[in-house]
Amino acid sequence: MIEFIEGLITEKAPTHIVINCNGVGYIAQMSLFSYSQFPDVGNKTKVLMHQVIREDTNLLYGFFTDVERSVFRQLITVNGIGVNTARMMLSAMSPSELVEAITSQNLSLLQSIKGIGIKTAQRIVIELKDKLEKNIETGNILTVVHNTNKEQALTALVHLGFSKPASDSALNKILKTDSSLSVENLIKLALKML
Repeated sequence: MIEFIEGLITEKAPTHIVINCNGVGYIAQMSLFSYSQFPDVGNKTKVLMHQVIREDTNLLYGFFTDVERSVFRQLITVNGIGVNTARMMLSAMSPSELVEAITSQNLSLLQSIKGIGIKTAQRIVIELKDKLEKNIETGNILTVVHNTNKEQALTALVHLGFSKPASDSALNKILKTDSSLSVENLIKLALKML
């Protein structure tokens, strides 16, 4: 499997990118989210890859961030969601917006994506909600999805072994008095309260 390709961008379109890596041109399908993140043609970049090998095809899907690739890989585990539908979903929303829609069970927002009906939206929520929530809590995936100081502090406190509700409550109390605190200061003050 190809993990990533690093090289010169020779072509960039909203649907794909071509990377020249030591004289070999690799084409990777991509979402609009990645399209907006990659530099222009003529610049060097690193494209994270997901390879799909089937009897009749060998395709590469490229991603700018590991977060987006992780969400893509989670989406394609859902029955009825193929690589093209997953790419469409990541073109319609950023990875963080998509994760938020799934974890908050916002079916109407998911249905607003072309090709996603009510049954598919329900299946996505049922199959991915707990996985995504667990991964966000443990920080295994989507570490940049909730990158506010509060969310970073909450993740750190959960990693330290404190319960999420107690940590969240402590952080909310601290932020009521001073909302401009750094992550480090939030953690220090919360540790005194917990």
